[in-house]
Order: sequence, then structure tokens, then C-alpha cells
Amino acid sequence: MTSRIPRDSRLRLVRPRPLAAAPRAMTQRPSRRPAPRPPEGTPAQAELARMARSLLAGAARVAHWADAALGPDRDAGQHDAKATLSDASAEQAAAALGLSPAQVRAEWDTARLAGLVEVHGDSARPGWRLRAWDRDDSAVLRGWVALFDAWSLAHPELAEREAATVAEVVSAMPQVLSFLQLSAGPVPVEQLLDLLEQRVTELRTERCEIPYGPQPDPDQAQPRDTPLGPLLDWALHALASVGALTYGDGQATLTPLGSWAVWVKLEQICVAAQSPAGNIEAGAEEMLRGCAQLRPKAARDEYRAWLAARPVGSAVTELLGAARGEDALLRGLAFEALRVVGAPAEPVVRAVADEPTLRPYALLWLAVHDGADPEDAHEVLTREEATWLWVDTAAAVADHGEAPLLVRHLESAVQPTIPMLLDEVRAVGHPRTVQVLVALAAAHPDPALAKAVRRAAFQVHTGSS
Repeated sequence: MTSRIPRDSRLRLVRPRPLAAAPRAMTQRPSRRPAPRPPEGTPAQAELARMARSLLAGAARVAHWADAALGPDRDAGQHDAKATLSDASAEQAAAALGLSPAQVRAEWDTARLAGLVEVHGDSARPGWRLRAWDRDDSAVLRGWVALFDAWSLAHPELAEREAATVAEVVSAMPQVLSFLQLSAGPVPVEQLLDLLEQRVTELRTERCEIPYGPQPDPDQAQPRDTPLGPLLDWALHALASVGALTYGDGQATLTPLGSWAVWVKLEQICVAAQSPAGNIEAGAEEMLRGCAQLRPKAARDEYRAWLAARPVGSAVTELLGAARGEDALLRGLAFEALRVVGAPAEPVVRAVADEPTLRPYALLWLAVHDGADPEDAHEVLTREEATWLWVDTAAAVADHGEAPLLVRHLESAVQPTIPMLLDEVRAVGHPRTVQVLVALAAAHPDPALAKAVRRAAFQVHTGSS
């Protein structure tokens, strides 16, 4: 009589599949949008990165000094929740680098805006871009684009200006920059001022700021509480200070870096307007479900489109809200989308690493973000965390995938044998353990193994050993 005692079936040791492995087994559609090319005459990426390194050389020097002199376990900032350099540190850096303390502080602020220094609470530490500064052109360019995005912070406006009008000018400047980019040459400031005034008027109209009483002739110039000329002058000087344009003799011209950055921003808007799968207006959960059927590249295009249409902070919050739900598929996809967000998501992802449901995903995200090879990132997980993630991914496969994929998912377990896997799966306490084991038993072609898995499911369900 053939024994029905389960064999000590050996699991093949293979690298864990990416978290998006489950959705890839479902119906897939190819991306329809070819990769865009920058305008003719745009320097190569290596040349753009050389320009960015030159512009940020002082900030990089200060950041490298702080990394070496202050050390990884010492505060680089005062306890003011802003991680500004202390007076002593600024004096020390000034002496070491041949700068004045004011220059050190200015470069420190630039380093923070460019992501060369990352703020965590009231302290700061070297950012991943600083680690990759000499070897990764894309990291350098991302750092400069981050500074470009923060131009209004890099060169604060005059305190006496009305805050609401300053905000309107900041909101209107992308259109001014787009006009400069399309002009591909010097543009008189008077022409830019006309454009700025038109855009600010449009912004006020969009907010329905229509005064009561008789309205003046629309063809007549409208009086302004705050003249926009000085604010345009401030904005152009600020953009010049970060290397986006040159400004003088009554005209402004985008630099090659500035022209490229504006093109990148325009391309993001185009991607948002032509999202591959049409999920641009959907909430995070609906968007992620729509991406489950896309190939990885097409899904990333969809994530970019969705993210480009909303503020980064609210987008990250919405993605993490979807990740906290009961659908394990959305959990994995949400963190794939957060990879597209990149560095701006890092503090929030680090904060949720203490939540048991999100911890394995957050640790893997942070490992890759900090430079680990994606194939080796799983090494940051403990045995228990890896087992929990295995069950969670199996739940996604059971809910949305096919039976053969669930069987193949066994190969990604860290345990070398089926009995060890079942023991540790029972111990890890995942809320979907019973459903996963039942689905695996139903799908597996080996009767003896299926019986052992069903027994394990029954033991978890009844609480027996």
C-alpha cells in the first residue's frame, strides 16, 4: 500500500520574484507610447550632468565635508526640526573649505534642496544622491531638477510682498518658462511681464475672484494691488541663481539645463494628459487595479501619468492608503508606484516601516532606494518578514492570478522544505494564512503535498498544533 505520509519535498532555492509577479500573469497590454526624445540641440545626458555637477559643486563639497567631519552618528543640525547647521559646525566647515560661514550655510541649504542632504526630524544625513554623485549622471540631474523645482525657496522673495500675489507668480512661472523654452533664445522682459500678467489674471478667474459691482471694460488695463514687475524680476533672478536661465540687459534666456528641465516638465504634463490606460482621474486604488493588467513598463508609464497630475505629498498618502487595505495585490502595486515617486517618498516610507502590514514592502523599497541590487534586496528581511511577505504575495496570486502561478510561487519561499515552510507560515500569523493554504492545496497536483497543506490550514483555522 502506498504511503500517504507527505514527503519531505525540497523547494528549489531561487531568487524571490518581484512583488509585481502576480499581476504579470494576468492579461497584459503593451505600452502604446514610444519614449519621447528631447528637442534637437539638447546636450547629451553626460554633458547635462557635467553642467549640473558644476552648478552644485559647492553644495556637494559642503555635504561631503559634513559626511566626513560630523560622522554618521552625530547631529549635523540644531534641534530646530530644520536640520540647519549649528554655528560651531558652520565655522568649522568655513575654516576647512576656505569659505565664509554665510557661504557654508547657503551651500548647505542648496544641498538640502537638491537632495544631497536629507532631513530626518531635527537632524540631517547624506542623501543617496551624494553617494552616487561621481558615478550616476541620472542622480546628479535629479538633484539639480529638485533644486530647479525649489527655485522660490532657493531665493526667498522680499518680505514686504503680498504673500497671495507671490504665490500667484510662483504658480504662473511654469507658463513663462514654457514660453522661454519654445522661444529658444533671448526674450525681452516686457514680453514676459505681459505673459505673467495674463496668466495671473487667468488664475484669479479660475478661482472665481469676481468683484461685486460694475465691471470695467475688459479691454482696459486693470489696476493691481501689487505690481508684478518687481516679482517677475525676483523670479528671474531666483531661476538664474539655480542655473536655469541667464538674466540681464532686459532679457532672459534659458540655459541648456533649464531648457532640458522645462522640456522634462512639459513631457510629464503630456504623459498625464495621455495616460496609457486612462486612469489619470481615478483614485489610487482604482488606478492600481487598472495597472494590474499592464506590463511593467506600461504600468510605470501609468504611475508617472497619475503622479504628474497631483501633488507628490497627497499622491504618496493616497498610495499608502491603498496599501493598507485588505487587497494584497494593491499593496505590492502601491510600492511599485512609490518607486516611481523616488526620493520624495522616502521619509514617509521609512515612517510606515513600523506598521506590520507594510513593513516588508517598506524595507525592500528602502533597500533598493539606498542602492541595493533589486535581486538582493530581500536579504534585508528577517526570516519572519520574508515569510509574511510570501503569504501576502500568495494571497494576491490566489485572489487575482491563476492556479499554476500559485504553485510556482512555492519556489520563492525562503524555507528549503515544505514542512519547514508550513511550520513557519502557521507561526507568522498572517490574516490570510488559511485562505492561502486552502487555495494552494486545491491548486497543487501532488496529492500528498496537498493533503499536508490542507492539514496545516485546518490547524491554523482551529488553533491546534
